[in-house]
Amino acid sequence: MLQNNSSLAQLKQQIRDTTPRAEGQVKGTDRGFGFLETDDGESYFIPPPAMKQVIHGDRVEAVIHQNGDKTSVEPETLIEQGLDRFVARVQKREGRLAVVPDHPSIRNAIKARIKRSLDEDSIADGDWIVARLVRHPMKKDDRSFFAQIDELVAKSDNPAVPWRVTLARHALEQECPDAGSEWPLHEEGLEREDITAMPFFTIDSASTRDMDDALHVVEREDGGWRMSVAIADPTAYVDENHAADKEARVRAFTVYLPGQNVTMLPEQLADDLCSLLEGQTRPVLACTLDVNADGSLGDYRFFAAEAMSHARLTYENVSNWIEGEGDWTPADNIAPQLTALRDLTEARSAWREKHALVFSGSPDFVFKLDPAGNVLNIEVEERRIANRMIEESMIASNACCADYLSANVGHGIFNVHRAFEPEKVEDAQAFLATQDINVDTDDLLDLPRYKTLKREIESRENAWLDVRLRRFQGFTRMSALPGPHFGLGLTAYATWTSPIRKYGDMVNHRLIKHVLKGEKAPAEASEALTEQLTERRRLNRMAERDVKDWLYVRYLTPDAEAQTAFDAEIIAINRGGMRVRLIDNGATAFVPAPMMHSDRRKVVIDDKEGRIQVEDVERYKLGDAVRVNLIEAREDTRSLVARPAA
Repeated sequence: MLQNNSSLAQLKQQIRDTTPRAEGQVKGTDRGFGFLETDDGESYFIPPPAMKQVIHGDRVEAVIHQNGDKTSVEPETLIEQGLDRFVARVQKREGRLAVVPDHPSIRNAIKARIKRSLDEDSIADGDWIVARLVRHPMKKDDRSFFAQIDELVAKSDNPAVPWRVTLARHALEQECPDAGSEWPLHEEGLEREDITAMPFFTIDSASTRDMDDALHVVEREDGGWRMSVAIADPTAYVDENHAADKEARVRAFTVYLPGQNVTMLPEQLADDLCSLLEGQTRPVLACTLDVNADGSLGDYRFFAAEAMSHARLTYENVSNWIEGEGDWTPADNIAPQLTALRDLTEARSAWREKHALVFSGSPDFVFKLDPAGNVLNIEVEERRIANRMIEESMIASNACCADYLSANVGHGIFNVHRAFEPEKVEDAQAFLATQDINVDTDDLLDLPRYKTLKREIESRENAWLDVRLRRFQGFTRMSALPGPHFGLGLTAYATWTSPIRKYGDMVNHRLIKHVLKGEKAPAEASEALTEQLTERRRLNRMAERDVKDWLYVRYLTPDAEAQTAFDAEIIAINRGGMRVRLIDNGATAFVPAPMMHSDRRKVVIDDKEGRIQVEDVERYKLGDAVRVNLIEAREDTRSLVARPAA
C-alpha cells in the first residue's frame, strides 16, 4: 500500500528535488578514491566505496553530501558509460578470468568471459586483448562490472606489443592492405604530356619509399622562378569503384609510426608503381607555377603527364651541400636547380612572413630501432634548408590547388583552420585584454586582422603568452568547401601533393582531372567523409604519440634509474603539477607538485593562468625553460616522472 501512496511518492519527489546534486565526469585515481569534475570546473571527492559503482570516464549525476567542512558525492544515475571498447591485459587467477583495462586511471580487475568464436586456451595470463564492457553496476539489473573478450591483440612476450596494442586501442588497421594481382591504368579521356626528359628530382629522408613529389626549377629572366611539381598519381590505377579505393577511404591516411608504417594503399602501389623512383617513368598529375622575385605566386597550370625522377636526393645531403659541408655533390643538371630552389624558398618565406604567417617549426625526433624494436638511439633532425625547400614548394603548390578547385569546381577537400573556437572567442578576447592587447571579437575571426594580431603577439617573444593562448585555439578540420587557414594565414588551402598517403588528396586529384577532361565534377564530398578524414587524422596522430611514449619509457629507463638531468620546457600545467618536454629527445615527463616542495601546501598552482608559486614566490610558468631530473619510468602507464633539478 505504501508503494501506491501518492503522498509518499510526492514526499520522495520533494526530497529528491531539494537534495543538492552535481553532474560531471568521474576521474579515477590509483588510490581507490576519485573525483567528479563538473563542466563549470567544480571538483567533488568520491570516496572509495562509491567509486566501486563507477569507473573512470563515466558521466554521472551524483548526490552531494556535506559532513562538517568536508564535501563528497555519491553517484546516483549513470548518464553515459565512459568505458565501452577497450584494450586490456588478461588476468587468470585460480580458474577465474578477468581483464585489467590498459588505462593510467583504471586499476579495476573486471570479471570477463571470452567470445565464443575465440579459443580460450589460446589466451593466457598477461596477454593483450580487446574487450567490451557489457555490464555496469549502475545500469538496471546489472550488479557488477563484466566484460567480454572480443579479440586477441598480442601475446605477452610479443616484441611488437607497443605497435599492436596502440593500433588496437585506436581501432586502426594492423597491416597494410592486400595488393591486387594486376593494376591496369585508367586513362579514359585524359591526355598526358611527356615530360620525362625534364630532369625532375626528389628530396626525402633516406628511408622513404613512398615518394610522391618531384620538382623541377628554373630561374626566369625577370628574377623570378618557374617551378614544376610532379605528383604521384594513384588514381591512374585506382578508380572510385575499386576495392583498394574503398579501403583507402576507410583508412584515410598512411599511419607513420617509429619502425613501422601501415600504408593507406597496397604497398605495391605506395612503394613501387606510384612511387617516383629514380629512373622510372610514372604517371603524374603536375602543376607548373610561377613564383615572382618578391615571393608572390603568379600564373599556374595543372596538367596530366608522364614524368621521371632523374635524381633521388636526401635532406641531409642537400642541406650539407647548400651549407658547404660534406663531400656529396649533385649532378650537373640538378645543382643549378637546387640553388634556384634555395633562392625561391627564401623569397617565399619572406613573402609569407609579410603577407601570410610562418611558424617556427620544432625539430623531428627519429627513433633508431633494432629488428626486435628496441630503441638504439633517438636522433634530432632539425628543419634545415632542404626541409624548408620542400615545405615551401608544397605550400605554394597546395595554395594553387585551393585556388584551382575554388575557381573551377567550387568544392574539394580543404584544410580549414579557425584561429579560435567560436565558443572560446570571448574568453580569448578577455585574456588578451589582461595582456594589454585590446581587440574586438571580430578581430579574432577575420583573417587579415588576425594576421596583424599574430605578428604583434610574436613580436613580444613571450613564450608564456604563446602557450597560454593555445587554450583557446582551434584545430584544423577537413571541409568540402573552401575556407581560411588561419595557421598558415591563407584564404584557402587544399592538399594534393600526397595522394599516396592521404585519401583527401586522391579526391582532389579526381576533381582536377574532371576539369582537365572538361567533365562536370561530381557533387561535393559528404560531411560524413570530411568528418571521417578529420577523425582518422586525429587517431593517427594519437597512435604515433602513444607508440613514442612507450618507446621513450623503455629508452629512458636507465636515465630514470640514474636520475639523469635534462634541460626541458614547460608545456602544460594542471592542478597536480606540470608537464615538461625534454629538449634532447622530445620526451614528455610529469613533475608532480610534491616534487616541487616537501610541503604540498606551499605549492600553489594556478592551472588556468599556467603559473606555479612555491612559498609565495612564482617559480614556474608555461613556456619556461627548466632543468629536471628523471626519477621514474613507468611502462605500465607509459609515463615519465621528473623533479626539478637542484
